Amino acid sequence: MKKLMTLALAAAMMLGAATGANAIDFKAKGQWIMSFDYGMHGNFSESKAKNNSGFKNEDEFEARSRVRLVIDAVADENLSGQVYFEIGKSIWGKAEDPQGGMAMGADKNIVKLKRAFIDWRVPDTDLKLRMGIQGIGLPYMAMGGPTVFQSDVAAITASYVFNENAAMTAFWARPYNDNYVGNADGDQKNFMDNMDMAGLMVPLTFDGVKLTPWGMFASIGSNTFRNDSSKNYAYVGNKINGVNGGYALSGLFPLRADLLSHKEKLNAYGTAWWGGLSGEITKWDPFRIAWDVNYGSASYDNEKMNREGWLASLLLEYKLDWGTPGLYGWYGSGDDSNPKNGSERMPVVSANGNNDFSNFAFNGNPYIAREGVLGTNMTGTWGIGARLKDVSFLEDLKHTLRVNFMGGTNAPKMAKYIRDYGNPYAKHGVSDVARYATAYDPMYLTTDDTALEIGLTNTYKMYDNFTVMLDASYVALWLEDSRSVWGKNPGRGALGGDGVYDAWNVNLSFVYSF
Repeated sequence: MKKLMTLALAAAMMLGAATGANAIDFKAKGQWIMSFDYGMHGNFSESKAKNNSGFKNEDEFEARSRVRLVIDAVADENLSGQVYFEIGKSIWGKAEDPQGGMAMGADKNIVKLKRAFIDWRVPDTDLKLRMGIQGIGLPYMAMGGPTVFQSDVAAITASYVFNENAAMTAFWARPYNDNYVGNADGDQKNFMDNMDMAGLMVPLTFDGVKLTPWGMFASIGSNTFRNDSSKNYAYVGNKINGVNGGYALSGLFPLRADLLSHKEKLNAYGTAWWGGLSGEITKWDPFRIAWDVNYGSASYDNEKMNREGWLASLLLEYKLDWGTPGLYGWYGSGDDSNPKNGSERMPVVSANGNNDFSNFAFNGNPYIAREGVLGTNMTGTWGIGARLKDVSFLEDLKHTLRVNFMGGTNAPKMAKYIRDYGNPYAKHGVSDVARYATAYDPMYLTTDDTALEIGLTNTYKMYDNFTVMLDASYVALWLEDSRSVWGKNPGRGALGGDGVYDAWNVNLSFVYSF
C-alpha cells in the first residue's frame, strides 16, 4: 500500500509538472460585514410600534452578518472565469428565512451563488464576451445607483471599445423562465412564462465630458408572474413559485383596482422599453455637474395594465480640500386619480444599487443597515437635497451629512384605495390597488404628503482593509390627514390604522475587505 501511494504521489507530481505551462492564476477577494441596528422605523401603526420597530416585523435592535467571497480563475488576458458566493445578510439568532440561518448551531444551507460567469475575447479582435450569472446595471452618474435595472442575472454581455472616445456594451438577459407549473384547467407547464431583456449602452468620453445614452427592451410572458395556484390572474406576493419576483412585479405592473377581481386571462406577451441619458461635466474641475434622465413604458394586451413614466435627477457639487459640498434634486412622474388606466409611474425591473442621495429614506446604505423606509426607489416622488460629502479633519476619518426634503407626485385621490386595503366594506376591488402600492414599498406618497430626511455617515479606516461605519438617520413624515386623502389615522390599512410615526435608525458596521 505504501508503494502504491508513493507511485500515485509521483504520478500526481508528474501531471502537475506537465500541465504547469497552462497554469491558471486563482485570485480571491471578499468582504465580511458585522452590522448592528437600533431604531424606530415608524411609518406604520402604534400597535406595531409597541411590539417592534414596525420595519418588516423586526425588533428595534437587530444584529446582522454578511460574507462575500469572489474567486477569479485567470488563464490570461483573453480568458477568465469568476464564481461569487454570499452568506447572509442574516439576522443573529434567526433560524428560518428570510434572513435566517443564524440561530444556535447555525446548521442551515445559507451559502448562495451570487454570480458565476466566464469572460473571453474573440480572437484577433477587441470584442469581449461575458456569459453566465453576472451583475448588470444601467448607467447612472448623479444618483449613485440605477433607477431601472441593476441585479445579478443570467445573461450574455458583449463589449467593444471603438476608440478613446466611444465604446459599446450590449446584453441579452433572461431573468425568469420555466417557473410556471400549470394548473388544473390544462394550462401547459412552463408555457409563456419567460421574461427576456436586451439592452444597449454607448459610453462617450470627451475632454471633461462623459455621456452614456442607453436603451433596454423587455418581453414579458403572460405566465411569468403567475402563482402555481392561480387560475386566471397574475400573482401578487413575495415569491413566484419559489422565485423572488417582487421587485419586477411591483415595478412592471400598475396600480389597478380590478385586476384580481375580474381574474382576466393574460394570453399575450407584454412589452416594455426604457431609454435614458446619463452624463457628467468635469471640465470646470473642481466643479462637477451630473445628471440622469430615465423614461420607461410597459404595455400589455389589456391597456388597463399599462405603465409609463419618467424620473430625472441633477447633481451640482464642488470639491474642496476638506470635503465636497453639493446640491441635488429629482422628480419622478406619479399616478393620476384613475387606477383603471394603468400607472403613470416609471416601470422598474430591479434597482438594487446604492442611492447616493439617501441612506435611509431610500436604499442607499453601502453595507447592510436597515434602509428604504419610504421605498425601494424614487419613482412617484420628488425631492431636493444638500450634502457635505467626505468631510475630513482627521486622517482616515470621513463624514457625510445629508438633508433631504421630499414629497409624492401621486394624485391624492389614490390615497383612499390604499387606505381601504383589507377593509371588507370597501368598494369592490380597491384592496388590489393597495397590494401593488404597498407590497414592496412601505409608503405611497401623494402630492399632499411631504417628508424630511437628515442623515450623518461617519467612516473610519482603522486599517488598510478594515473600516468602521457609524450612520445615524431620521425621517420625519407629514401626511395629509383630511378625510379625502388619508384621514385622521393614516395607518396604511393593512399596515395598521393607529397613525404614522417618524422613523430613525442608528447603524454601526464593521467591514473587513480584501
